[in-house]
Amino acid sequence: MRLRKEGFTYAYISKETGLSKSTLSGWLAEVPYTPNKEMVAALGNARAASTERKTQIRQREMKEIKRKATCEVGDLSDRDLFMFGLGLYMGEGAKTHDIVRIANADPAIIKCMVAWFKSLGVKKSQFSARVHLYPDSNVSKSLQFWSEVCALPISQFQKTSIDKRIDKKKKKDGKLPFGTLHLGVRAGGRKEFGVLFSRRILALLEVVRENT
Repeated sequence: MRLRKEGFTYAYISKETGLSKSTLSGWLAEVPYTPNKEMVAALGNARAASTERKTQIRQREMKEIKRKATCEVGDLSDRDLFMFGLGLYMGEGAKTHDIVRIANADPAIIKCMVAWFKSLGVKKSQFSARVHLYPDSNVSKSLQFWSEVCALPISQFQKTSIDKRIDKKKKKDGKLPFGTLHLGVRAGGRKEFGVLFSRRILALLEVVRENT
């Protein structure tokens, strides 16, 4: 975010950080952009000005879309948030009868699910996490990133998994800089959060499907 605010292009930031331009455009779409002298010199005045205009137009469009979306969503009730979390689990969660776990690369999704699990009574100490990475990822930085996202100590993270399959590497390079997080819930001595918790969630999902 700092480099974008300082007026650097996605291409420049991509080269400096190793993140793909598509990833950067998703993360930094709403950050104000005015090319600095270095970028103007590299791009040329006309091209730099054109890039700035396009960025401003896109940001105005995104701001208006966000305004309309805020009106459409309105105030969220506890039930709204409960159903939202259930929907996320339906798409991304484990469906076996003895495991409660969700996997995702989006930190916003993981934050939502941490909050959702807590709303169901899960304590912080009951969470377990495993980071799934690709060979170009930095293990220590990724662990720190997800630790901050989940507000969990690294001591609650299992051994990091690294996918070394050759056919996967080129497709994933730069696209998932911090990999995917697998967030699980352990019983932690509380019987209702063992197998029964998995069955509870699966029953909730079944009821939703039956009434859709």
